Amino acid sequence: MPTENSPDAVNKRTSAPAARWLTWLLKGLAWLGGTLVALALCGVMAVLMALAIAYPNLPDVSELSNYRPKMPLRVFTSEGTLISEFGEERRNLTPIGEIPQVMKNAVLAIEDARFYEHSGVDYVGVARAALANLGREKAQGASTITMQVARNVYLSSEKTYTRKIYEVLLTFKLEHMLTKDQILEIYMNQIFLGNRAYGFAAASETYFGKPLKDVTIAEAAMLAGIPKFPSSANPIANFARARERQLYIIDRMHENGFITAEQAAAAKKQELVVRPSNEQTRVHAEYVAEMVRQMMFAQYGEETYSRGLNVYTSINTADQNVAYSALRRGILEYDRRQAYRGPEKFIDLPKDPKEREEAVDDVLTSHPDAGELMAAVVTQVNVNARKVTVMRRGGQSVEVSGDGLRPVASGLSAKAGPTIRIRPGAVVRMAKNSRDNWELTQLPEVEGALVALDPRNGAVKALVGGFDYDKNKFNHVTQAWRQPGSSFKPFIYSAALEKGFSPTTMINDTPLFFDSSVTGGQPWEPKNYEGGFEGPMTMKRGLARSRNMISIRILQTITPQYGQEWVTRFGFDADKHPPYLTMALGAGSVTPMQLAAGFAVFANGGYRVSPFLITRVTDHTGKVLVESQAAAPTEANRAIDARNAFITGTMLNEVARAGTAAKAQAALKRSDIGGKTGTTNDSMDAWFAGYQSTLVAAVWIGYDTPRNLGSRETGGGLSLPIWINFMQTALKGVPVSEPKPPEGVVKVGGDWYYEEYARGGGISNLGGAGLGPRPDSEPAAEGGGTEAAPSEERNRILDLFKN
Repeated sequence: MPTENSPDAVNKRTSAPAARWLTWLLKGLAWLGGTLVALALCGVMAVLMALAIAYPNLPDVSELSNYRPKMPLRVFTSEGTLISEFGEERRNLTPIGEIPQVMKNAVLAIEDARFYEHSGVDYVGVARAALANLGREKAQGASTITMQVARNVYLSSEKTYTRKIYEVLLTFKLEHMLTKDQILEIYMNQIFLGNRAYGFAAASETYFGKPLKDVTIAEAAMLAGIPKFPSSANPIANFARARERQLYIIDRMHENGFITAEQAAAAKKQELVVRPSNEQTRVHAEYVAEMVRQMMFAQYGEETYSRGLNVYTSINTADQNVAYSALRRGILEYDRRQAYRGPEKFIDLPKDPKEREEAVDDVLTSHPDAGELMAAVVTQVNVNARKVTVMRRGGQSVEVSGDGLRPVASGLSAKAGPTIRIRPGAVVRMAKNSRDNWELTQLPEVEGALVALDPRNGAVKALVGGFDYDKNKFNHVTQAWRQPGSSFKPFIYSAALEKGFSPTTMINDTPLFFDSSVTGGQPWEPKNYEGGFEGPMTMKRGLARSRNMISIRILQTITPQYGQEWVTRFGFDADKHPPYLTMALGAGSVTPMQLAAGFAVFANGGYRVSPFLITRVTDHTGKVLVESQAAAPTEANRAIDARNAFITGTMLNEVARAGTAAKAQAALKRSDIGGKTGTTNDSMDAWFAGYQSTLVAAVWIGYDTPRNLGSRETGGGLSLPIWINFMQTALKGVPVSEPKPPEGVVKVGGDWYYEEYARGGGISNLGGAGLGPRPDSEPAAEGGGTEAAPSEERNRILDLFKN
């Protein structure tokens, strides 16, 4: 029998507690397991109940079977060149059948290689993401293309478990309602790809300037890599990062059997040409685009920016580009003759190179480039060495020296005031000169406008409303009411033809004076622009020489009231041209568009045309919503008699041949052009309006707040060269077209007359001892016009100045 301390007794005493603890442990584990199972079952039941409740409340996805995303308003030239887009999302809706296979393969390789095999959820990927994020509030990872469509179309981008559950439910619903191709089509049109581009078709245009159907393997791989970091890693924002991802996607395409090893190697070697963000070859028609936007908004309201309207204009791409460059060149040449006005701003430059670069980038953000006029910050000035160093964005340094500093010489002078002096920290402008060297310059203050239209139907072919749209959005073509000066005289001469005048009517260019008893206010003693008086001359020469006394005497004779009524035939507003003698000198108000349309009447044989810009509007499918057929005017549109237009045209041709615009024929070497210069009082506005039978254009230069352009600045010196530069390209290849004399005119001694005045009659001379016959008088025989008595002349002038 074992003793108390025997080994058996000891073993018996120690084994009993161990057995009890093991029993309790097993019972505890069993209880815990049961509890966990119960909790799991409860959780499953809760999830199932939540799903049962949530699923019926999910958004209706059936509308996606007819997918219609927000699409911008697009404005095109007549040839189909894109001018501009309006809307938050740039998108070209492309059916799945038109998306190239290489693009689809690139997307599938990186986003969802098993897209056509799974049911919408990649369970392996979801499980992997769940394990990776266990215990974290925000879930990550492994979304299929269908899941991304569900999120992008219907859900927010927050990364929570609740949103993920809804995403999965929507995925199942999408897979049930739509085909795989429909889902992929939505994804490839909906996804954001940076630079306001939505969908791969828009991205292809944005980054490579080519349609999606033409992309290569290398380009498709780069586009497919953008969705992960669309704003920061697209080819424009960070090419190196985009390139890194592109190479990875090419490898994935090879691994998934979409391309061969040889194709992968070739794709990696292809040198990609990325379209720069400030692409300079685009059509500069910003004012045109804004006019179209306003017209479309008036018709369609907020839908303008989302329903995918395509608006085709009458703008000719080549004409628009040359109009833009001609106007800017003319304004810049004028501004080079002006004094330097000083830097645009001054900043303190940090000493630390990195901080300095950041400071430069910050200030240049608020001073964007204006076309070829680039903004920069001065970092060093060496007056003795005639050298200035400037910094552009990104830390690029440029050295400007020698003649490149001539335009800003006064800003480098020791006597320059603090607001003029060029010193480190000064924000300046730089541009390439004619010798392709850098020079410092400045933004011009003067403004301008150029509009060209087809006089045969009114189609606007080119329109530039100012020097730079980003700098000044005021459209001077349609909104600037300015005095036309002498460019308005042809309309007064046209009226005179209906009152018995002819190109050979002799008119005396002698002084005129109207005292306060006549004007009812300040005495008026009009002058000729060039001063002096030339005595008797023909009406045709008076227009060619733009003699003010000739125009005033003509308007005295036909009366300002008749002149006012007559000019309304050309589309001018009567209330903008009060019936006073000053109307003869262009003291009323016109817009450049009005003036061009007025000259179109002379160019087309006497018909009034209404300028138009929009020719066709379609929806995103190409369905025509509005179409405007350009047609020649009919007799219902006749403004003046054909013979009036013809004879006025011969006088305008003389202006361009031997008058104030003689440079026009000398430069263009064409005999079929006519036009008229215009310079207002105190040289506040400079004009030239001229035409050929297929194109009429008006150019205006002036300050927004009217002020003197300079004592020697005229329409012939400022606006005419711009018009010539434009017409040299616009009329290239257009055959010379001499106007055909209409019925009712006769040529005698080299000049054209109304048939009834060819052998006598009409007004043959004016302004000898007084005025010629009143409009209601019998026409004088050739060689001997009657003259009004001085007292009668005085009474008539008194009437003109009465309110």
